[in-house]
Amino acid sequence: MTDTKSVLAELAASVLEGVEPAALEAMIEVPPNPDMGDLSIPCFKLSKTLRQSPQLIAEALAGKLPAHPAFAKATALSGYLNVFFDKRHFAESVLGDVLRQGDRYGCRAIGSGKTIVIDFSSPNIAKPFHVGHLRSTVIGNALYRIHRFLGYDCVGINHLGDWGTQFGKLITAYKLWGDRNEVEAGGIEELMRLYVKFHDEAEAKPELDDTARAWFVKLERGDEEALELWRWFKAISYKEFERIYGLLGVTFDSDAGESFYNDKMGAVVEELKAKGLLEEDQGAYLVRLDDFNMPPALILKKDGATLYHTRDIAAALYRQRTYGFAKAIYVTDYAQNLHFQQWFKVIDLMGYEWADRLVHVPFGRVNLEGVKFSTRKGNVVLLEELLRQAIDKTRDIIESKNPSLDDKDEVAKQVGVGAIVFNDLSNNRIKDVSFSWKDVLNFEGESGPYVQYTYARACSVLRKAGLSAQKAGEAFAGESGFDASLLANPEAQQVVKELAAFPDKVVQAMDKLEPSIVSRHLIDIAQSFNRFYHECPILTDDAALKTARLALVACACVVLRVGLGLIGLQSPERI
Repeated sequence: MTDTKSVLAELAASVLEGVEPAALEAMIEVPPNPDMGDLSIPCFKLSKTLRQSPQLIAEALAGKLPAHPAFAKATALSGYLNVFFDKRHFAESVLGDVLRQGDRYGCRAIGSGKTIVIDFSSPNIAKPFHVGHLRSTVIGNALYRIHRFLGYDCVGINHLGDWGTQFGKLITAYKLWGDRNEVEAGGIEELMRLYVKFHDEAEAKPELDDTARAWFVKLERGDEEALELWRWFKAISYKEFERIYGLLGVTFDSDAGESFYNDKMGAVVEELKAKGLLEEDQGAYLVRLDDFNMPPALILKKDGATLYHTRDIAAALYRQRTYGFAKAIYVTDYAQNLHFQQWFKVIDLMGYEWADRLVHVPFGRVNLEGVKFSTRKGNVVLLEELLRQAIDKTRDIIESKNPSLDDKDEVAKQVGVGAIVFNDLSNNRIKDVSFSWKDVLNFEGESGPYVQYTYARACSVLRKAGLSAQKAGEAFAGESGFDASLLANPEAQQVVKELAAFPDKVVQAMDKLEPSIVSRHLIDIAQSFNRFYHECPILTDDAALKTARLALVACACVVLRVGLGLIGLQSPERI
């Protein structure tokens, strides 16, 4: 679609004096109704420059637009230039690109030579991985994959919450009520029980908070008992996290958590002092941000303990020195908006020109029927429990509909986990999500399993024709190819249009940091393909028609597989 837009922009610019093709290309739209055309240029923005009415400009373009094989005709309507594709040329061009490029279709070198750091997931050690952690994990993973696909060198960082006063609380709880054997046996669930108990008890005994703060100060100062317990809690947590990341298919290039920056925060404090930014306030140290309509950024507590601001600033300085990033992306819920605005501004005040390369990607929060998830209150839905239930439900469906399927357990995992991931990524990331077991385990309609099943259906058609989904493109290469004029019917053309739009959708998802753009487009492709499948017999006796329609099926397979991979889903060929 992008190439067609640029061609139209060049043709229109040759007619309009003093108007650059790039400006026209940015204006080009897809009409809401295909009867109005395939592409349109709204001429209203040109009216002032050209000193003519939008309709007169549109009429001039329609009458003088140079002929091109990509376009069949051009019309003027209500100030819009509407152009219609030549259906044969359009199908031949788009499908040819998909068949030649295969799994690189839509891939571009936009980010060549640039490094993107993406900080995502980042659960807290000694707390269970619950549904509230899912969004950062899958949104960040999709952004990582999309940027890498578009040529960036990506560094995925799991900035684990392995430091802070919560460890003082957990150590206190363990010392008072814990048992080593029970922790070893119960793992992270036992650690959560102790953490919840601490908060319950502290409501009646606030002095427990003082004890917890004292333990964290010991931890920061290298007390061996505190460090030994902390390392043990980390090892227990890592074991669970790795199991869940394995189910989700998520990997990281670095899992340097908050503790990694322990020996780097002193330099940050000294630099802030040297630059006259640090101010003492009742024993604590902070950076004033009044001039920017923000509360101060607290750097050190009264007891000398560091805070999130301190650690995030130290991490950013380290990452810029280590990776030289073109952009550093932080994927967290919108409740942290102010936190990121504050320390981004501190980086700016420190004089670092790369401060504007720091980007917070906020997303809506997940609640349980209107109630916020809270580990300290024990109000959570464990992510592993959700994933296991989705896998079990998928396995039951397979047993009832396709009991002879090979690798049932693996397919059940791919589809079940895919349902959970897609359910999240099909929503605009900024929207709050109310968790419902019924909704999240609904595999009907616009869901991940629907897209995966569409892919499997297309693979089945190719198998029946003796073709492999992975190598189908080779069957349509060479001089014989396929007759694209046989794909001029509306159902086939709509599939071609959706495939043509895919590269632009990937770039939009990157620009807007919005993976749902890819997810929703996969639904559009799947829906158009299923209409084509039901309305247009594919394995027909007409050899030329069969070949053309199989070429379209092969291309749909490629784009669905690529798109699913970009958002972290598998593509089983049989379901």
